[in-house]
Amino acid sequence: KMLRRVLCTVLFMGALPSLAEVSQGHISVVLLGATGDLAKKYLWQGLFQLYMDQVSSGHSFTFHGAALTALEPGQRLMFDVLKKLGCPPDESPNRCAVLKDQFLKLSQYHQLKTAENYTVLNREIETLLRQEGLKEAGRIFYFSVPPFAYTEIARHINSSCRPPPGAWLRVVLEKPFGHDLESAQQLAADLTSFFREEEMYRVDHYLGKQAVAHILPFRDQNRQFLDPIWNRHHVERVEIVLKETVDAKGRTSFYEQYGVIRDVLQNHLTEALMFLTMELPANVSRAEEVLQCKLQAFQSLRGLDKNSAVLGQYQAYASQVQEELQKAQDYISTTPTFAGVLIHSNNLRWEGVPFLLTSGKALDERVGYVRVLFKNRAYCTQSETLRDAEHSQCKAKQIVFYIGHGALNTPAVLVSRNLFRPVMPEGSWREAVGQSDLHIFGQPLSDYYVYSPVKERDAYSVLISNIYHGRKDFFITTENLLASWAFWTPLLDSISHQPLRLYPGGVENQHLLDFEMESGEVAFTLAEAVELLNPNRLMPSDYRTIQSKFRQSPLVSAWSEDLISQLASDIEKTASRTVARSGQFHLALSGGSSPVVLFQRLARHHYAFPWKHTHIWLVDERCVPLTDTESNFFSLHSHLLQSVRVPYFNVHPMPVHLNQRLCVEEDRGTELYAKEIVALVANASFDLVLLGVGTDGHTASLFPQSENGLEGAQTVVLTESPVKPHQRMSLSLPLINKARRVFVLVLGKGKHDITILLSRVGHEPRKWPISGVSPSSGQLVWYVDYEALLG
Repeated sequence: KMLRRVLCTVLFMGALPSLAEVSQGHISVVLLGATGDLAKKYLWQGLFQLYMDQVSSGHSFTFHGAALTALEPGQRLMFDVLKKLGCPPDESPNRCAVLKDQFLKLSQYHQLKTAENYTVLNREIETLLRQEGLKEAGRIFYFSVPPFAYTEIARHINSSCRPPPGAWLRVVLEKPFGHDLESAQQLAADLTSFFREEEMYRVDHYLGKQAVAHILPFRDQNRQFLDPIWNRHHVERVEIVLKETVDAKGRTSFYEQYGVIRDVLQNHLTEALMFLTMELPANVSRAEEVLQCKLQAFQSLRGLDKNSAVLGQYQAYASQVQEELQKAQDYISTTPTFAGVLIHSNNLRWEGVPFLLTSGKALDERVGYVRVLFKNRAYCTQSETLRDAEHSQCKAKQIVFYIGHGALNTPAVLVSRNLFRPVMPEGSWREAVGQSDLHIFGQPLSDYYVYSPVKERDAYSVLISNIYHGRKDFFITTENLLASWAFWTPLLDSISHQPLRLYPGGVENQHLLDFEMESGEVAFTLAEAVELLNPNRLMPSDYRTIQSKFRQSPLVSAWSEDLISQLASDIEKTASRTVARSGQFHLALSGGSSPVVLFQRLARHHYAFPWKHTHIWLVDERCVPLTDTESNFFSLHSHLLQSVRVPYFNVHPMPVHLNQRLCVEEDRGTELYAKEIVALVANASFDLVLLGVGTDGHTASLFPQSENGLEGAQTVVLTESPVKPHQRMSLSLPLINKARRVFVLVLGKGKHDITILLSRVGHEPRKWPISGVSPSSGQLVWYVDYEALLG
């Protein structure tokens, strides 16, 4: 009996307490892709480390390498790798030799290609356990294969290779987990049809990096010091950085599909961000509490747009792509190899604190770190040379989770001596001494308390150990995965054709990739001419002959970005003049997608806007709860209201949700809103109404052939939309036409046809409600971008 002989040998070496105590059951580990690069470099070593660590735990093991390769060549390839496995330096040579020999005897290769192959594997595991008289504890299937193979393998495991009832199943999945939100949702749906959520362990190997894995324990063990300062009042900014000196040569087929944001920021750096920003659960060892807090942290992140990122590409990348992927000489890649992204959280703890996520290839050094820089309000009279690092409040205050490489070349936790002496677990971290000549972030190492791991461990060894222990908080759940893609996909869509800054690579980059933050956006510091990968684009100057009138009213036209900037400035000027004249400004805003960029512009650039004296009204609302993402108020709140200081009682959402029901006539929501307008707005004449235009010519929620709102005395009406959600509440056309100013915003190629049509038709509001907008004693101005105007 092979397994019993192995156990007896290990017993003889003193690795196990006694054979009688080996009673917790048997674990079968199946490594799919056992002869691939990842398995060769990390996974087999990680499994061997697991065996060394757990050989005396009471579990017995067998290890099954599997691949598509036929039995004989596959077995030869796999055992070539196993023979090269090594032990940690602190392991005795004798014990190492015995354990390695036994690990090899417990390992076997299988060709897993067909459904029958999986059935045979299952039969072999069952037969082995029956012969050895062992109870099955569980099975681990590690998918070290491309994601396109996941679904078929999952089907085979589910149908013929599950462990019996009472034993657990853990399926380990490697990234990439999709390319965007839609593909991630599809992959998640495929997998959840075969596996339960608690059975899936999605690996982000950064969660196994010792410095990253220690962020939460560090926060937990140092609550007494961090609770008063871990917030926006004390933290100046946070940097999460992974720099690489290597380029993408040899990997361009992968890199062209993914780029640096999908490869590094969406997963590795985002996970570190979550550990920093999430609220600490009462018990950080409870996986479900940690995962719930992470999800809440995701939901607090402010949305990204193209102004949230700077992008670059090293100069040799294009030729590497042309060579490796057989692309034409004139092929231009828009795949970024460098990205700097500015992220904000709307959580009250972190409001206003910039989080900078940065990564790139072909940079000047290889290093990874998470740096929390604290504000310094002190002024020190003593000269800088006489300042004591431990007591001087003028020295920089920071906490650094040093992931590895760089000047230190080891994982470490650094805390400025003028902050506090941290509590660190003695068994796993020790205080480092020496290396006083080193400088980290401009300060000598002696200015920090420095701690490094007692025993350095590879990230995969850490994660494989966590899989064995069932620690789900070190892995990515479906819910958190989709939350991450929901956060990153809008940015990825907005930058898909954005120009990239070319950089030479290495130390020659100099200051080319330096970037700075301003008004919630980022831009490269060097503004001088740099070669850009930019398809020839017509500039606004090419359209200076465009007419300045549209439907007999003033027309402002520009590229969308410039148009939004002009519109925001015009709204601010109108607001300031109105407040100076009458003391308050009543602004009615439409919903839909077009105003979102305007809201963001107002929030991030117009600090002189008289918000304190502004009343915000809704032009229209969908009949959904105000907390629903479909709600116009929800969008207004997310993109504008939570970022500016409008008095609470100056915000007037439409009352669509009364008596626990939506838009029921008997609840008289329209009458309530109409009375509120009459009570607060002089003559019920808004100072400014912002409208959009639908492709069918509707405006507000006034649709062609609408029964309500196009005429008559009613000022607020319920209407029906042809698209879901169908029920709407809207200001009526007569009320809109009482406004002092009406601005109409039209953006995008999708609006070109209706724009052309509107330029030709007259006053026909029943066909095209927007054509009925004509302020009786006010001004109408059209803001139309070039794409809508010219197609």
